[in-house]
Amino acid sequence: MIPYGKHYLGEDDIQAVVDVLRSGVLTQGPIVEAFEQIIADYVGAKYAVAVSSGTAALHLAALVAGVNPETTLITSPITFVASANAGLYAGGKVAFADVDSESINISPSALEAALEANPSTKAIVPVHFAGLPCDMPVIKALADKAEAAVIEDAAHALGASYPDGQRVGCCAHSLMTIFSFHPVKAIAAGEGGMVTTNDETVYRQLLRLRSHGINKLDDLLLDMDHAYTNGVKNMWYYEMQELGFHYRITDIQCGLAISQMKKLDAFQAHRRKLVARYDQAFSGDKLIKPAQLGGKARSGNHIYPVRINFEGLGRSRNQVMSLLQEAGIGSQVHYMPVPMQPLYQRLGQNPTDYPNAMAYYNEALTIPMFFDLTFDRQDYVIKSLLEIVDA
Repeated sequence: MIPYGKHYLGEDDIQAVVDVLRSGVLTQGPIVEAFEQIIADYVGAKYAVAVSSGTAALHLAALVAGVNPETTLITSPITFVASANAGLYAGGKVAFADVDSESINISPSALEAALEANPSTKAIVPVHFAGLPCDMPVIKALADKAEAAVIEDAAHALGASYPDGQRVGCCAHSLMTIFSFHPVKAIAAGEGGMVTTNDETVYRQLLRLRSHGINKLDDLLLDMDHAYTNGVKNMWYYEMQELGFHYRITDIQCGLAISQMKKLDAFQAHRRKLVARYDQAFSGDKLIKPAQLGGKARSGNHIYPVRINFEGLGRSRNQVMSLLQEAGIGSQVHYMPVPMQPLYQRLGQNPTDYPNAMAYYNEALTIPMFFDLTFDRQDYVIKSLLEIVDA
């Protein structure tokens, strides 16, 4: 079976995990900080905070941005539910801005309208769908006008860059950026996430929130009577200054992630070649086309979605997926628009309010994209899909 996505592990990755296991420090050790520094240096951000998942990263980012029951978080309808759920986790309301039909990223004009309709907006979460960066300068300008924080959801976009060459995650156009290290993402840590930022206050709050809200930094202590003895800080003393969470990542996961980062450039280079071959194969077909029409050289190319005119084909998406499965090819749909989900419909969302998202969803199919997908196997995927579509 050729899956739609998968991780790649080499013997060096396995050895990196073994080395951590033999080190005697499995969590809250030096490998976590080393991984944070590697990511911060790679993307060009001042600070990076590693957490247990991309979802945890989104949750903490929403809290730090000030989302609360009196405020709103706006995000894209075409994303995994975690991007929106972060607003609910923080107790806030969630709104959506429709996508652009060519990039499948949040539309700046739709975002402007959503901000006008939701004056309580505290955070905007643009999603770099499939790894393609959003139009961040425009989004940042709209956010500044609305006095809202920008949290980039770059779960798909490690290794991607903006048109000016800066890497996604540098936070040149945002307060924070989040990444995911789930096995099908750009690098695998088993599970894991990261928040990058250039704001020291944000950095320190993220560190506290990921570990029960406990302050073990050099921040100002609040209970001076118990913190010090004869003017010297008590060795055992710590303070929980706010309600935090157990969102720590382990040294085991970070050891794997550090090893994977050494391969990221090679991973990205091969993905770009696969994308170019797919784009070429589908460029002249009447019923199938690439879902994103530009910017692939700057994208993280996490997945490869196509748009298929199922109505014109005379076959349902389920039939096409079943035929691919019979041929030994996995496929998926990224994503059902979040406003379609029953929870969000109960909260008052109507998916028909997002016509571009629904039009994309009705035609969307994700086909195989991963590092060790060979050109021969990719050719088989292309041949099989075109035979189904053009039969």
